[in-house]
Amino acid sequence: MNLAPGLRSQLLIVVKSEDTAREVGSGDVPVLATPRLLAIAEMATVQALRPHLAPGETSVGNRAELQHLAPSPIGTHVEFTTELTESDGKRLVFTFEARDRRRVVGRGTIERVVVDRAAFIERATR
Repeated sequence: MNLAPGLRSQLLIVVKSEDTAREVGSGDVPVLATPRLLAIAEMATVQALRPHLAPGETSVGNRAELQHLAPSPIGTHVEFTTELTESDGKRLVFTFEARDRRRVVGRGTIERVVVDRAAFIERATR
């Protein structure tokens, strides 16, 4: 795989009750949970890569760094943007930013590795 940096993706969500720290167990407040922030950012990277993978390939996350900068209560629209910033063979690094209508609520990096899906599952279940 030889993807050039600059590949982008956007994903828009509305924070729901099931996205909150209270519901996922990462806190007791009704705002977007940090683990959900990361999971949604990862979904955006998967979305960006999907059309570029060969049949039988998938990508797996292997490193993430994030800053959760502001709370997003239930009903908040949050837009996630990702951009491929590094491509080293099967190793891909994305930056992401999550914004509500007023400010950046989170940012970070996500590293993914392209793998053969069947071989990965076989190794995982041994």
